[in-house]
Formats: sequence, structure tokens, C-alpha cells
Amino acid sequence: MSLDILTQLLDPQLFIYALLGTLFGIVVGAIPGLNGAVGAALLLPMTFSMSPATGILMLGGIYMGGMYGGSITAILINVPGDVVATCTAMEGYPMTKAGRSREALYYSVFSSSIGGLVGILALIFFTPLLASIALKFGPPEMMLAALCGLSIVGSLSGNNIWKSLLAVCLGLFLPTIGMDQMSTVSRMTFGFQSLNTGFSIIPICLGLFAFTEMFRNIGQKKAATFVYKDKPIKRLTVIKDILKRPILFLRSSVIGVLVGILPGVGGTMPVFLAYGEAKRTSKHPERFGKGNPEGIIAAESANNSLVGGAMVPMLALGIPGSTTAAIVAAGLTTHGIITGPDLFVRNPDVAYLFLYGMLFTVLSMLLIGGVGIKYFSYILKAKMEYIIPIVIVFAIFGAYSINNNVFDVFVALSIGILGTLLIRFEIPIPPVVIGAVLSPLIEQNFRRAKQMAVAKDQSFGLFLLERPLSLSLIVLVIIFFILFFRIRSRDKIGNEM
Repeated sequence: MSLDILTQLLDPQLFIYALLGTLFGIVVGAIPGLNGAVGAALLLPMTFSMSPATGILMLGGIYMGGMYGGSITAILINVPGDVVATCTAMEGYPMTKAGRSREALYYSVFSSSIGGLVGILALIFFTPLLASIALKFGPPEMMLAALCGLSIVGSLSGNNIWKSLLAVCLGLFLPTIGMDQMSTVSRMTFGFQSLNTGFSIIPICLGLFAFTEMFRNIGQKKAATFVYKDKPIKRLTVIKDILKRPILFLRSSVIGVLVGILPGVGGTMPVFLAYGEAKRTSKHPERFGKGNPEGIIAAESANNSLVGGAMVPMLALGIPGSTTAAIVAAGLTTHGIITGPDLFVRNPDVAYLFLYGMLFTVLSMLLIGGVGIKYFSYILKAKMEYIIPIVIVFAIFGAYSINNNVFDVFVALSIGILGTLLIRFEIPIPPVVIGAVLSPLIEQNFRRAKQMAVAKDQSFGLFLLERPLSLSLIVLVIIFFILFFRIRSRDKIGNEM
């Protein structure tokens, strides 16, 4: 790093814009249905008048803050602001009901900061190496990586695996409705033109969490809801507890980085992978789903480390690893700077200012989250009859803003009713989300891999086995499912005893 770049990094204006971007990202991320991508898109025009480094750093701050912001409402009212906060809701909300909301929020912000730091350090030091790994993942490897994600269903199945399998099949089915992106053939639309657009993941998650949770609370008596009694907790206690689990947060962060560099995978898959691995390797897996901080550490470390991972292919190859990374790349393009291998040759000052400046976004997130927790938890003192309409309005706005389509609002509402029925029949919701997230990845990459096998005049099985990386992933999938059945058998024996 040259002296000129170091001098620019010490400019207070750079940190201020990173702070403002992170703050905006946290706010947008906490609103149900919105996320960092929406926030970055909203502020993209503002960056046109800024310097390239300042503009994209502000967008980077929105990305980092948005990944953390969704955990706030997930923990406090069981409504993830973004899909990536689903696992955090599963552990954070039970902690809130037990009077440990501030503790859960501290676990979230500190884990997010550690994960974000690991991701940015990986971005700074290992961009060429990680980019080369991303290039080796073709459709077969992407399909098998998604199948690895399905093994997580076993970790979230509760006491009835058959209900969980039903839930994941429902999740796999929902994204298949609408126009097939590869053949443009309408599937299961029954002649309704509105169904051609299909069901995107955000309306599905809004329905299953925001609307379902609010529908369940409508008309409930005060005795049916929990009374807010927050137990005192010291920040240092939470930090020490996180640092006692170095393998947990490092493993989760590495999962976020490695999966994040794969273009098109999205932010949800690595979070579920990290959460599933945390439960699989935990000494007390039975505590998951009941307010286990390990679940929050794993999920939040993975989702913020993914930010650094998603930036790797954008900077090194010109291939954004996520929607938000694509918007950051668009911000560079408006200034005449093209991402890719030549970026560090033609515009090294902008590239390195962004790389090292992203450390400011992690610091900003830690400052805002650490100070704001005291005020975030006040939302629980509000009466539920006031919270319900506010959340529903934001959820409707979030569903509509995806495609500016009223149909998405009806999808979210309908799935909210379906989610209420699922809970009534004790069918778990998280496997539905897993299925809905992984369905497009599995289907599209399976079909592309089949086409590649046909082009080589090989059977599909032989085609996979001849690819070393695919073979490794097949072995990994088999190991995951064997471990799952062993865990299920152990739990079954334990329950009988």
C-alpha cells in the first residue's frame, strides 16, 4: 500500500461516508422485505457526484450494514428483516421471550463484526486465490453444493422428520411455479397470466415470517404473549463467550467467504450451512431452536463474512457474487471504472482504497450496533396492537418493491396464511425456506450439467464422477446425509430411554 493511499485512508470524510452508508444499510436491513440490495439501489444515484472510492465505499457500507440489520427485528419480534436473518430468528426470538433480548443483540453485532472482519481480510489478502476457486465451480458443482444445503433439513427437523420433509418439498415446489427461465414454458399456472412471474424468495419469506407471525398475534390476549423483562448483561461477558468458541465463528466465517465467492448462490445458503454445521458439531444440539447463542454466532458470522467473499469475483474477475455486489460494480462503471483483472493495474488507488476502506464499515457496524442495542430493545415495550399494523405495512411495501407488482403482495399474504396453517399442524417453517432458496439453484444447475453431459456424449453419472471437484462434493453430500441419519438415530434412542 503506497503512502498516497494511506493518506487518503486517513481522510475523515472517507470514514464518515462509510459510517453513513452502514447506518443506512442497518435501517434498511431491519425493515421487513428490504435488504442491502434495495438500499444500495436507492442511494446509487447519490454516488454519481462523489469520488469513485467514496461512492463505492458508501455502497459497501450499505451492503455490510444490511446483512446485520435484518437480525434486529429477527431477534426482537421474530420477523427477519432479510432472508439471511432466518436462522438468527430461530435462536434470537426464544432468547427474547426468555428476557435475554439485549444479550441476543450483543451476540449478533459482535458475531457480525467478527465475520465481517474475516471476510474483508480474506478479500484483501486472498482475492486472487479465492477467485481461482470460484472459477472451478461449474453447474455440476453448484448443484451438488446446493444438495449439501438440503442436508441441513435434518438439523432443523425437530421431532418429526416426515413433517420436515413435507415442508422442504413444499419449499422446493413453490419456486417452480411460473415461467421456466431456460425454456420460457409456463408451468403450473393454470392459465393465470399473473403466475407467469412466479414466486420469488422474498415474498415467500415475508409470508412465512412477517405475515405469519403477525397473523398469529392478531386477537391474542395479553396472557398469550410474553411480558418484556430484559435481564442485564455486560458486553464483555458476551465477547468472552464468543472468543471461547474460536472454531465456531472461524468455521462459520470461512463458510461465508467460500460460498460467497460463488456467483448466483446468494446469501442464504452459507448461513444455513453454517447454522447446520454449528448444530451438527455442538455438544448440546438439543438446545438449538430454544435460544442457543451458538446458532446466532454461526449465522451472523457467516452472513457478514459473505460480504467479503461476494466482492472477490467482482473485483478480480468482473463477476459480482451477489445482487448488492453487482450494484457496487455498477457504481464503479458510472465513473468509467471497469472491474476485472485490469482493475488493480489501471485504477489501483480506487481498488485499494475500497479494500482497506471496507474495514471502516466493519468498525462502523460495531459502533452503531453496540450503541444502538440499548435503544433497539425498546421496541419490545411497544404494544403488539401497534407493532402488528406497522410490520404488515412495511412487509407489504417490501413485497411490492421487489418488482413493483401487486401480485407479489398477494403472494406474500397467501403464503402468510399458509404459514399460519403449517404452524397449526406443527409443520416447521425453516425447511420450507431452505427448499425455496435451494430449488432454483438445484434445478437450473442440474439442467445445465445435463446439457454439458449430453454435449460430451456421456452419461450424467459418469460426467460427474470424472470431475474431481464434483466427486469430492458427492462424497461430502453422502457424508452429510450419513451424519444426519446417525444423529436422528441417536436422538431417537435418547428419547426412548
